[in-house]
Amino acid sequence: MGNQTTKSLSHAVYSIRLHIVFVTKYRRRVLSPPILDYLKTAFSEILDDWRCELIEFGGEADHVHLLVSIHPALDISVLVNNLKTASARRARNRFAEHISQFYWKPAFWHRAYFVGSVGEVSLETIRRYIEAQGMKEKPRKSKPLA
Repeated sequence: MGNQTTKSLSHAVYSIRLHIVFVTKYRRRVLSPPILDYLKTAFSEILDDWRCELIEFGGEADHVHLLVSIHPALDISVLVNNLKTASARRARNRFAEHISQFYWKPAFWHRAYFVGSVGEVSLETIRRYIEAQGMKEKPRKSKPLA
């Protein structure tokens, strides 16, 4: 998985990373190690289809964490809902017998989720940088005469 800081489109240079957390319905401890391994692959494939990237993945029996890189033309709520729907469908198809022990209806993820932005520097660093804009004159590099 990549670790490139910025990416570019025709009119934008960007670095947008999100921390996403999904919890299983009723916090049931349904996510076995084989299911977690499968979900890592499933999330990576789904994100590739959206021109996004799975940077890190981890989880426990009742929840998963994803660190993803997205592009700026993306509706985050649509992506998140697609990730939940597609991963649940794949997992229920692949591990039907195991999952049916926990859910009698086609449930898997809780309807709520967490999403937070992640950056290379702290919010306070960005705040100080923006506040300092225009505060002092910066020396300009002079161009050598030809």
